[in-house]
Amino acid sequence: MPLLRMPVHELVDRCQHDTLADDLAERHRQARLGRLEDGEIRSWRNSLPALARLLDEAGLQHVEVLIEYQLALSSLRADVVLAGWHPRTSQPSYVIVELKQWTHARALPDTEDLCLPGVGNNNRAFLHPVAQVRRYCQYLQDFTTVLDAEPDAVAGVAYLHNADTNDVADLLALAPDHHGRLFTHSTRDQLITHLQTRLSPAHGTTAADELVNSPLAPSRPLLRATAEEILHADRYVLLDQQQVAVSLVRRAVKKAREADSKEVLIVTGGPGSGKSVIALHLMRHLAHDRHTVVHATGSKSFTRTLHHAIGTYNPRIRKLFGYFMNFADAPKNGLDALICDEAHRIRAHSVRHRGVRQIDELLDAARVPVFLLDDHQVVRPGEMGSRKAIDQAAAARGLRPRHIDLNGQFRNGGSRAYEQWVLRLLQLTDEPATEWTDERTFHVRVVDSPQQMEDLLQAKEAQHLTARITAGFCWRWSDPRRGRLVDDITIGSWHKPWNLRGESRLDGVPPSWLWATDPDGFGQVGCIYTAQGFEYDWNGVILGDDLVWRQDRWLPNPQASKDPALSNTDPATFLRLVRNTYKVLLTRGMSGTLLYSTDPETQARLRQLVPAPTAAEPNPPAPVQQPT
Repeated sequence: MPLLRMPVHELVDRCQHDTLADDLAERHRQARLGRLEDGEIRSWRNSLPALARLLDEAGLQHVEVLIEYQLALSSLRADVVLAGWHPRTSQPSYVIVELKQWTHARALPDTEDLCLPGVGNNNRAFLHPVAQVRRYCQYLQDFTTVLDAEPDAVAGVAYLHNADTNDVADLLALAPDHHGRLFTHSTRDQLITHLQTRLSPAHGTTAADELVNSPLAPSRPLLRATAEEILHADRYVLLDQQQVAVSLVRRAVKKAREADSKEVLIVTGGPGSGKSVIALHLMRHLAHDRHTVVHATGSKSFTRTLHHAIGTYNPRIRKLFGYFMNFADAPKNGLDALICDEAHRIRAHSVRHRGVRQIDELLDAARVPVFLLDDHQVVRPGEMGSRKAIDQAAAARGLRPRHIDLNGQFRNGGSRAYEQWVLRLLQLTDEPATEWTDERTFHVRVVDSPQQMEDLLQAKEAQHLTARITAGFCWRWSDPRRGRLVDDITIGSWHKPWNLRGESRLDGVPPSWLWATDPDGFGQVGCIYTAQGFEYDWNGVILGDDLVWRQDRWLPNPQASKDPALSNTDPATFLRLVRNTYKVLLTRGMSGTLLYSTDPETQARLRQLVPAPTAAEPNPPAPVQQPT
């Protein structure tokens, strides 16, 4: 969906009256998309009028302009999508326009798709604008149903309206194609001609309606496609900072081998920002380039599920996926690259009595260690994998890590508003909590009871969607009795067991590492240790009495916790970890979240922030069928 939509002639009028940037800023605020940077407003004021004048000169006054168009099930937005009709075929035709204010830019040496805008010694790398818009086109076609049968319906252009061609000549080395062509102020007339070959002067309202209202295919669950992701062609399109991260790592590995040097990279991002997808792309690309590379995590469930998926095709590849503790005796710089996924799970030590920190072992194991992490997902005492800790450990070796901050978010239906809402709800940001408003691709409900939650999620399962219930660790976790799980979680007349802790299936119940992905996992309640790192379509979360709302803040209640890992923590540490725990649990769903608290005052707070729906709940997008 765009922030604003209008025909070209209205765009020209608003630009002439200088109202467009203010209107976009207000829409941005209403959509609760987080802080709006001054640079973005400045870009609207400078770039959109330049595009408006060009479209007016092209005679395309009735083409529809979709500004800040959100890519399906992603928080990323294309600057502009032009919607109209193809002058030759009379079929719907769309052009994605990436606008840049750059006056100068040069290619980053030893890369194919990165560049350095500006003059002087600026060394902040950006994705080449043609590579950027090319990925937007591919992503739009991959996730917009109306375009499935129309491979020629989408084209892309990058317009550097302040630049002369001679000042960005390096960028022309990237060959143009249907999805990406570069134009500058010097080639403005060529851009006009190009747009006239893609769009007729006819009214584009209906074509825009077809795009905006098209059914959306949800993002594909990571683990079901792992084997194909590693072994075959790209299943996921990397966008913006995701592709920057992959290209920078590949460059670093190449240069480290050639120069016998070392570089550390830290990739940070929230739930669903694509960290694990980046890790898998790196594994495949680096292995293809014949670099020695290993993937490691601190999560047994996550790694076992990767083993399960990849082993379906080639059991030998399992050896490429291990654990952080496996590198205690690794030779120094023995690998070209070590991909540390979910690096917030790094522990203090792999082998306690040796006194060597795990973070030092990982830094020493490869010429290029790469850490992918989210500081808000530290949920256990002793987890040390923060950006600050890695910076300090690298600095002790005379290394200055390169940081990459992922700017996109792909879980929760691509809803950045929901991600921000959760942070505000749990007071993990300085912004006050706000009332939730449903979006087209993401819904939140507060239910009256766990039984209602189960019934609603069971209905989603019946629609061939995936659904799971998770809870705070506020009930004991018994061993199975007589070959059956024990219903430890009892709330009123409702009772359910925790997921199985064992390694083997028991009475039809999957082992813990398959709870999130096996169809038989729905009958058990998951906790933080089995849910972290996974995703499913619909997410039910039971907030226990370990975190309660009183008057104007969250209060910790360690006495209610049955988590042995938190038994000896001080109140401040307990509050930090339990809030991070619920933040993880609340961000597992791709289409919606159902909430319930066992504490009446907390339940009332949730009711205050999530109003009851006034109309029938819309059905979420149908899931993409995945290989089994």
